[in-house]
Amino acid sequence: MEVKERIEHLRSLIKYHSRRYYEDDTPEISDFEYDKMFEELKDLEAKHPEFYDPTSPTQRVGGAPLGKFEKVTHEVKMGSLTDVFDFESLRAFIRRVKEETGEDTDFSVEPKIDGLSVSLKYENGILTVGATRGDGKVGEDVTANIRTIRSIPLELPEKADITVRGEVYMPHSSFKKLNKEKEENGETLWANPRNAAAGSLRCHAFKSFTN
Repeated sequence: MEVKERIEHLRSLIKYHSRRYYEDDTPEISDFEYDKMFEELKDLEAKHPEFYDPTSPTQRVGGAPLGKFEKVTHEVKMGSLTDVFDFESLRAFIRRVKEETGEDTDFSVEPKIDGLSVSLKYENGILTVGATRGDGKVGEDVTANIRTIRSIPLELPEKADITVRGEVYMPHSSFKKLNKEKEENGETLWANPRNAAAGSLRCHAFKSFTN
């Protein structure tokens, strides 16, 4: 097998096994086997930079997440949820929706994940920009840090131009693990998972505890 074919084969295998491990929770190979493939791919890519691909699995951990961020202007304003503390406020919201849409509206209700709102911009199916909500109009470019989150695809199945919005959050298990290490190092503990997720998105610790 030629070098280029081997590199493409390894990339495909690693992406497949990453999905099995991180998304499906059904790993098929051991960590040792995965790490061995990953190291081989990194070595081949280092020796053959002409085959660079921004969607390669190695690009998730190619460098430390950045601590200083450029500003990003959102093409469409990112709104935020408004708190409601009584049923009258809820009924008023429903009335406003019906008045603005001019028709009956069905609602889908689900628990809110308390995290950090982000916008992911894909161009031709490739992740190009990851940004925080900021003030809704202007956020921070956290693309390098976003790329370390294994559940976020670097490449979409279809070559589409699309912007995806969601929440970056930290599971309680990761939060406890992070605070335990900070306590052992004599550092200030995070107050809650939401603050930890938001703060860690701006430092190297995010990569260690949310993969």
